[in-house]
Amino acid sequence: MKAYQTYIILVLVMIAWGLNVTATKILVTNFLPLTITGIRVLTAGLSVLLLLALIKKVRKLTRKEFFYVFLASLFNVVAHHYFLSIGLTGTSATHGGLILGLSPILTTIFAIIFLGTPLTLLRTIGLLLGFSGAALIVLQGGALTGFAFGDGYLFLSALVQAISFILIKRVSHTLDPRLMTGYMLVIGSLFIIVISFFKEPGGYAELASATPSIWLIFLGSAVIATAMGHMMYNDAMGKIGAAEASIFINLNPFFALIGAALFLNETIRFNHILGFLLIISGVLLGSGAIEEFRNRRIRRRDAA
Repeated sequence: MKAYQTYIILVLVMIAWGLNVTATKILVTNFLPLTITGIRVLTAGLSVLLLLALIKKVRKLTRKEFFYVFLASLFNVVAHHYFLSIGLTGTSATHGGLILGLSPILTTIFAIIFLGTPLTLLRTIGLLLGFSGAALIVLQGGALTGFAFGDGYLFLSALVQAISFILIKRVSHTLDPRLMTGYMLVIGSLFIIVISFFKEPGGYAELASATPSIWLIFLGSAVIATAMGHMMYNDAMGKIGAAEASIFINLNPFFALIGAALFLNETIRFNHILGFLLIISGVLLGSGAIEEFRNRRIRRRDAA
């Protein structure tokens, strides 16, 4: 596959991920949040494992792999989706997409603390820009009353997801990231479903009242955005490298903004646009993507 074809695939994945914030907002508005999240994530996990089984990529995990996959599922699936679903019931999809855009910056912070990633000047500037953009968004340009309780849950959602990426890094050298994704989604979804039985005992009775259009949104979110999106992104990352692929993640909050405006009629304010630009700049600098991309270009030029 040529490089430009991989780039097109990554853009399509970012469109799906950005619109998935809007889809999740619609789902948690029409259903009890934990109930629909558990079913959605389980559907995504089973879809991943089914697709991998068709290409004979499913295998048993070793004891060490299972340990890290289990821990990562608690953070990346259970905690992340729990805070995401609860958070979106208390704030807008616009805020959701932008705050979740902080995930690469938070991952960098944990990589510096736990993996020994160097803290360079560019990364320091990037961290400051990213958090400035998030503060501008949730404080509505400086008004403390603009902070919604959902924004706090969304920040926690991005935080625990960043922690999970560090755990995933520990085992990714021996386990296919696509297979890891499938196992994580299934394991994590079972925990969410159990939690939903206790916190939302009437949630499953409400599923019968959903319209066909809502179930189409559900399938799009579970199968296209979550299952196929993660598989396609991981495959593209293996082709062009993590640094180049990570740059495309910056399109995620942009498409989340577009989706919120088109399908939820949410108002995009100036502070949203400015915050978005600050977060993008922060991710590009803070995650080390610019430095790694530059170094790779230099290595290719010297090898030519």
